[in-house]
Amino acid sequence: MDSQDLALQLDALQAAGIEEKSIFVEKITGRLSRARRPQLAACMKALRPGDSLFVWKLDRLGRSITDLISIMQDLEERKIRFNSLTETIDTSTPAGRLVFHIIAAFGEFERNLIKERSSAGLAAAKKRGIIGGRKQKLSSQQQKNLAALYGANKPIKEIQKTFGISRPCLYNYLRLNNITLNRMNQTKKQA
Repeated sequence: MDSQDLALQLDALQAAGIEEKSIFVEKITGRLSRARRPQLAACMKALRPGDSLFVWKLDRLGRSITDLISIMQDLEERKIRFNSLTETIDTSTPAGRLVFHIIAAFGEFERNLIKERSSAGLAAAKKRGIIGGRKQKLSSQQQKNLAALYGANKPIKEIQKTFGISRPCLYNYLRLNNITLNRMNQTKKQA
């Protein structure tokens, strides 16, 4: 099952007895800090001593151990229980708190392994001459022609139209081909 499926998560929370009006939905990645997650901030503000915070899965609350532990300490100080439906974590018990820390540690470990493997794969591809990213729109010959037109002082808009590219794209191709961008300010003044 796709852990990002919102309907699945909402159904599970409602099946656990959470009213729809009490569910906060954050459509931003959990890797962001609490300060940059407005729905999490609103949820934390709405919680009162004696309340319980339910999440569908632990990684929906945060992606780093530091952030998760910070949130958990905040909840504990405010006497708010935490429950994760998927991992069956209930921090009102010592065993629940232990399980929380273990799962959070494994989650962060897994994300770090993925990041490390991705970096290693990109480095290996680069050594083989494979460069990631989007395929270039213009061939090397077209890039030479573009540079020649630019060197011949053809109007920027005409060059753009000839190759069907945007102004930033044109300048990127010029930079890639080590062409000095001496007309950028002139075209801005003319416009």
